Amino acid sequence: MSTALARLLPRLLPFLAWRRQLDGPALRADLLAGFTVALVAIPQALAYAQLAGLPPYVGLYASLLPAIVGALFGSSAQLSTGPVALTSLLTATSLAPLALPGSETYLLLAVQLAMLAGLLQVIFGMLHLAHFADLLSHPVLHGFINACSLLICAAQLPTLLGLRSAGQRPFFEAIGNLVEALPDTHLHSAALGAAAVILLILMRRLAPRWPGVLIVVAGLSGIAWLSGFEADGGRVVGPLPEETLAFALPRADWGQITDLLPSAFVLALVSFLEAMSSCKVASARTGARWNGNQELIGQGLAKLTASVCQAYPVSGSFGRSAFLLASGARTGLASVVGAVMVLTALLTMPGPIAHIPLPVLAAVILVTLATLLSPAPLKEAWRTSRDDGLAGTVSFVATLAFAPHIEIGILAGLILALALLIYRSMKPRVAVLGRHPDGTWRDAARFDLPPPHPELTILRFDGPLHFVNAATFEDAVLACRRDNPRLKVLLLACAGINDIDASGVDTLRRMQRQLAEAGQTLACCGLKKQVIDVLERTGLWQTLGPSGAYRTEDHALQHLLPGLSGATEPPPPRRGFEW
Repeated sequence: MSTALARLLPRLLPFLAWRRQLDGPALRADLLAGFTVALVAIPQALAYAQLAGLPPYVGLYASLLPAIVGALFGSSAQLSTGPVALTSLLTATSLAPLALPGSETYLLLAVQLAMLAGLLQVIFGMLHLAHFADLLSHPVLHGFINACSLLICAAQLPTLLGLRSAGQRPFFEAIGNLVEALPDTHLHSAALGAAAVILLILMRRLAPRWPGVLIVVAGLSGIAWLSGFEADGGRVVGPLPEETLAFALPRADWGQITDLLPSAFVLALVSFLEAMSSCKVASARTGARWNGNQELIGQGLAKLTASVCQAYPVSGSFGRSAFLLASGARTGLASVVGAVMVLTALLTMPGPIAHIPLPVLAAVILVTLATLLSPAPLKEAWRTSRDDGLAGTVSFVATLAFAPHIEIGILAGLILALALLIYRSMKPRVAVLGRHPDGTWRDAARFDLPPPHPELTILRFDGPLHFVNAATFEDAVLACRRDNPRLKVLLLACAGINDIDASGVDTLRRMQRQLAEAGQTLACCGLKKQVIDVLERTGLWQTLGPSGAYRTEDHALQHLLPGLSGATEPPPPRRGFEW
């Protein structure tokens, strides 16, 4: 095998690395972890498919081959791929305006959404764009997730109470309709749903390592069967299709693809952020490295597999990944074992699965909100920065207001956050410096410090010098000339300038020319190499260099002060304990 191929294969087929990692203890750990996660995955898959507006058995389809493909081509051994609450909600809200939930058209659109989101993630991964996911700030993401959590509540409460769900609608409209329909509550469904919520919370607190979801769902399903829940009008999962897996290439309709593309982009971005958070937690616990671009490809291929399996978009599950991590999973084989266990259950227990009450599955979804609904990050964002708090709040409010078009909420928050970032970049901190008693150079206006010399001003500019803030830089230079009629030398403290573009170079050249025409000198200290490289390429360094290569303010003053009238030798800067 050639060296180039040996380097390429681990990138194309990352699961080949499992051979080196799977010894006896690792194999036993992966088998146990796979069995454990399967116990949680089966009831969650049914519940999350219901949340997405699809027949519950579609969630089982999404837990099979997509989970295997995500494990084979991903980079994190502990990431469990399959149906998740947030992606299911995004699917429901994206498709609700286009088709009736549960209809054949709705399922076709879900398949197309999985195909589009998968293609986008694969393309992003191949182009090494994983870091662009960081453009979505934490406050915006938390605002969006909190709003989605409330929408999940509004969508699942009717099912919990035995009422007919009208699909995704604006939050307050959904709550109003629920209040109007309360007299029609199906008491048997409400009792089962309330019991499921209470038991799930107790299991999570008292026995967090046990498969609480499976225990509660199985136990209450047995009680429902014994108490005649279906005969009393209760709704259950219903008969599973005879085909265990249905394979078909997604049908492409350009009109539908155009409608779905914005939703697919938001889903691809949010689902990757969810998967990325799980990978980061696992990496911090185990010390194992993971690759964001490879994970994008793995998650994208999993979504494409889901579309071929006639399922809906999948993602990395934070909860099930935590189960794999706690169970000691060493490789992606644990996820493969989990998928095989789900398939075994689907083949051997179709009857019990068909009789699971829908209110119990709704309770599983509602309890999941305990890990999603958290106002604390938004409060922290307001305390940290007014701009962050505003962007997160706009994302939260817009998501609720424009539901089921929730992509508007996250895009509104993203655009506002970027706009505020650009606005802050337009107004970097600019200060005229003076010598502080501790020997450092600080803001003269803030600390009431004298200038180093009546004919010399030191101006500090904190931020990259580019087209966004070049005007601010120019105004600051002109203000120094205006405020000091005796000015002979303007010394720029450039340690804070880490980048410069064409507009910045043009402004710097113009300022130097204007100062020279007035008999004044423009000097610089602390210029970084990347800035000097740009100045050299543009030719400005040839004229600026003789007075622009000073290392520090004190180094510059040693050379500049002797040329000024009445100047004395500058005192040496104080160091260490002399401050």
